[in-house]
Amino acid sequence: MDFNLTEEQALLQQNLRAFAARELAPGAIERDETKEWPAEIMRQLGEMGLMGIMVPQEWGGAGMDAVAYAIAMEEIARADAAISVAMGVNNSLVCMLLHNFGTEAQKEKYLKPLAAGEKLGAFSLSEPQAGSDASNLRCRAVRDGDGYRVTGTKNWVSSGLHSDYVILMAVTDPEAGNHGISCLIVEKGWDGLTVGKPEDKLGIRASDTTELYFDNMRVPAENLVGNEGDGFKIALTSLDSGRIGIAAQALGIAEAALRASIAYARERKQFGQPIASFQAVQFKLADMATEIEAARLLTWRAAATKDAGGNYATQAAMAKLFASDSAMRATTQCVQIHGGYGYMRETGVERLMRDAKITQIYEGTSEVQRMVIARSLLQ
Repeated sequence: MDFNLTEEQALLQQNLRAFAARELAPGAIERDETKEWPAEIMRQLGEMGLMGIMVPQEWGGAGMDAVAYAIAMEEIARADAAISVAMGVNNSLVCMLLHNFGTEAQKEKYLKPLAAGEKLGAFSLSEPQAGSDASNLRCRAVRDGDGYRVTGTKNWVSSGLHSDYVILMAVTDPEAGNHGISCLIVEKGWDGLTVGKPEDKLGIRASDTTELYFDNMRVPAENLVGNEGDGFKIALTSLDSGRIGIAAQALGIAEAALRASIAYARERKQFGQPIASFQAVQFKLADMATEIEAARLLTWRAAATKDAGGNYATQAAMAKLFASDSAMRATTQCVQIHGGYGYMRETGVERLMRDAKITQIYEGTSEVQRMVIARSLLQ
């Protein structure tokens, strides 16, 4: 079993760490305060091939593997988790969904510009009454000649405001349960689509999250992904891949908390010596480092299994569950180590704690991950 990165993966990690420290970290606190969309940074990520990192080059992507994607997500999130949100959604829930399930025409029209970073994608599954119960959808897509008419409300749509295309899950057959959900590609600007105001969130504030309102919006039949009734399967398969990205995102946040804690513990003096000399602080750092390393191995194993063509759903759930819980513990301890300074917004470490929380919630809560793992054990 080889735990070493390939030369390409190691170079990616090195380059992105330097890029993130230089370009992302300096403005992270300000972007969090102002909720400013990082348009220039998103453009740079596209030019670097990070918006379609796993998409083959023939479709505009970087043609790298899932381990490389996990590395990239960790390094970007380590500097600013909000930026990694749009990057993660575009990669795993939009680009790879289209690559795995889209037609050649859909790939040509939509996947190529998305993977190249020329366009931005969003993924819309949740509704006001359908969060963890993703099958309880009410947004309807009714067949109308050579297309569909869509009516309903979607919420918690990451990049809902700034995206160009939206992957939409809607009910085409209300009598068929999970098998009555279909997947459609929606272009922003179509008549009947209204974007709600950005939500005022606890964390990842530079990433916009909105509701989408559909009022008899027409979608051409060629924008159906897969067959009618395939939407639920497509969504769950894509979320399995997305959970690797969220695990890596949580890992990056936790790593940032550890590094900030080590730096502060070395410089902060109390009772005539650096607090790093106190065993209580040392034990906190040791626990953080151990959990982060375990989370990284879980995440990379899930990614490597995906690359090998194996069944990685349970491994992805384990990685997301452990990494997100570890991120919350690490960031909370980071604030504790910083004491009163950690509670102040200007230090930036309280932002890490706020950003970490969402990793336990979106793309399947920690409770849902436990359900996935337990179901696998009991089958």
